[in-house]
Amino acid sequence: MQRIVVLNPKGGSGKTTIAINLASYLAARGHRPVLMDFDPQGSSVRWVKKRQPSQAPIQAIAAFERDSRTTRSFQLRIPDDATHVIVDTPAAIEPRQLPDMTKDAHKILVPVLPSDIDIHTCSRCIGDLLLVAKIRREDNRLGVIANRVRRNTLMYQALIRFLHTLGIPIVAIIRDSQNYVRAAELGIGVHEMKSYVAQQDIEQWGPLVTWLTGAPDSTLSPRGAPPGGAEDGELPAEAGQEPAEASEPAEAGQPAEASEPAEGGPPAETAAPPAAETDNGTPAGTAQPQTADEAVAEEMPAHAVAAQVG
Repeated sequence: MQRIVVLNPKGGSGKTTIAINLASYLAARGHRPVLMDFDPQGSSVRWVKKRQPSQAPIQAIAAFERDSRTTRSFQLRIPDDATHVIVDTPAAIEPRQLPDMTKDAHKILVPVLPSDIDIHTCSRCIGDLLLVAKIRREDNRLGVIANRVRRNTLMYQALIRFLHTLGIPIVAIIRDSQNYVRAAELGIGVHEMKSYVAQQDIEQWGPLVTWLTGAPDSTLSPRGAPPGGAEDGELPAEAGQEPAEASEPAEAGQPAEASEPAEGGPPAETAAPPAAETDNGTPAGTAQPQTADEAVAEEMPAHAVAAQVG
């Protein structure tokens, strides 16, 4: 049985979203996950109660509740057939509580949002885990998730640069998507939505699953990419280093392709005038519309998604 702790003292960092979608993924693949909810808000327990009998079973333990009629160990007992325990921790957890919360944890996930406040809080959290909870980097138990990111923004680039300074692997980069909100309302995870609705979100879980299990899941790989690879080459499965094209052009403010003609050929405006426009008169540099999958994933109303849930 694998014990996975999702932890960040900062409220609103997406701990519950990561926990419930990880449980959804495991249940959909035939495992028997247990969600242990220590958050007094009880969001994970409420999500489990929304699930239908026809859906893959997930058991929830309301660890935030205290029952004087039973012992604590009995209240937190794990079913014998459980394959994974996913711990959803509360906000504002104190450093002195970290050793008990991370005890016996095989993996510890720290989600962090792309904001200055969240980056500062994450820095302190990682420090407490290393110094107070005595989590060793070489054990490969600690991973960071860049959560609710929007690519090609300065704050996203700042977050990635900061995370690389920690010496902790970035095990996933999860985009800011309404599919997570809609799925939570229905008591499901993005892995249980129709693939054409949430394919981009599903694929982004590939590196995280590889890090947790040690083996890639080919169903999470982008089409045309090797199993375990990250979407658009943005993040290796081992989350080693940030690709240069993801940070340097945005920081410098000048695309790499704009510099090549200056050294090896004539300026772009004199090279091939007929190619300056497409067949429909749109300038060649104009961003193309979203694909049908992306448009559906971003714009489809909640009631339409509910009708298409598998």
